[in-house]
Amino acid sequence: MSTRMGSPKQLLQFHGRALLEICLETLRKSRVEEIVVVLGASAEIIRQQITLDETKVVVNNFYREGMGTSLRVGLAAIGPNARAALVMLADQPFLRPSTINELIEQHQKNQSQIVIPLYRGFRGNPVLLDRSVFAELAVLSGDIGCRAIFGDHTENILKVAVDDAGILLDIDTRTDFENLQEARSEAVDDLTELAAGRPQLVVVGQEAVAQALLKLGRLMHFNVILVDPFLTTREVPDADRVLHTLDLSRLPTAAWTYVAVASRGRFDEEAVEQALLAKADYIALVANKKRGLEIIAGLKQKGTSPESLAALRAPAGIAIGAVDPEEIALSVMAEIVSEYRRQRHTA
Repeated sequence: MSTRMGSPKQLLQFHGRALLEICLETLRKSRVEEIVVVLGASAEIIRQQITLDETKVVVNNFYREGMGTSLRVGLAAIGPNARAALVMLADQPFLRPSTINELIEQHQKNQSQIVIPLYRGFRGNPVLLDRSVFAELAVLSGDIGCRAIFGDHTENILKVAVDDAGILLDIDTRTDFENLQEARSEAVDDLTELAAGRPQLVVVGQEAVAQALLKLGRLMHFNVILVDPFLTTREVPDADRVLHTLDLSRLPTAAWTYVAVASRGRFDEEAVEQALLAKADYIALVANKKRGLEIIAGLKQKGTSPESLAALRAPAGIAIGAVDPEEIALSVMAEIVSEYRRQRHTA
């Protein structure tokens, strides 16, 4: 419904064209054989202002219930001969047709049930879904997307590295839109030497909880590193350094490393796996209990040992009844400080 935007974001003008128009042109230039446009809120306004020729338009009358209903309606409209569906957002103007083609080619080559693009290790959109998983998605409801079935298909998910920052650039707010117009896809890592002897706090994410963790980490005299594909220390002054690739093996050497994953689901699995590979002393997953269990089950399915999983707290934080982002960050930071003091004492 574009409630955070304040107006239909599909119609926002980017370089003189509506976002939805740009996305449709990208699809038309790709190997996609059929385009289904799912409309919900502002459907009639969008129809009047956007040329939807050569597409199949369906209206989701249950859009107020969340994205799961739009996904369900869209998949139901796909032709019977389609072998797979590419789920693309209507607010990704930088996505390249070649990236879509690469996902299609990889699906045809590997026959994976789910194909996900990665940019610098960060998972993005669109996601390609084999027809064999359509039935599972047909029963989705509420504000739930494709990710709801990922945990059940760990062995059949193919992650494809692409050189296309557009898979990460979508728009939810006016700030997103303004930042998008100056998007940086060539950010350079700055991991020069940090203050010696300090514990290291690594934060994956950029929203409210992550921002609060950065502030608390600095206040507690940790060396603070943000992991984000685009932001810089100029924009996030509470971070001492920024790692623009989700590859924690590139972190500076430190006696104690604590990782907090607060990406609101976007990069959870990849970030936790990276933290385990880096042998972090503590890994916090900021998520609800259900999401935490999904991540742990997926890791066990991949063969992660119980000893390695001992470093993971999912959900993370000391029980203080936290509700607001700042309170959640405080509960996590308190647990990190507790772990640091315990580990330092026993070292």
